[in-house]
Amino acid sequence: MRKLDFASLQVRDLETSKVFYTDKLGFEVGVSSPDACVFSYRQGEASFAIRKPLVNLEGKELGVGASLWFAIDGTIEELQAQLTERQVPVLGPVKETPFGKVIMVKDPDGYILTFLQTAS
Repeated sequence: MRKLDFASLQVRDLETSKVFYTDKLGFEVGVSSPDACVFSYRQGEASFAIRKPLVNLEGKELGVGASLWFAIDGTIEELQAQLTERQVPVLGPVKETPFGKVIMVKDPDGYILTFLQTAS
């Protein structure tokens, strides 16, 4: 295995999650169907989607133990300001990591999304 080509999260309510990812986080929809929403991506980068459950999720806790990292253009401070303006709760302050600066948010199903401004 040499690279992640595609990631898909199963969500409880596709429409609620779609609104969160597009309106709150600014993701753009590439392809949408009644069962899934694939977000736009650039050539050579991993594609990301949300989808209706493949199995019964009743009584199950989603998002535990999973964290998706997204590289960003611009600065982490600019993104943090945009997220604050869109009323997206950020989980703690900007953190310095060996990879660069990060901030994290939680989606409606509890998945942790980490946004990374790579170290120069």
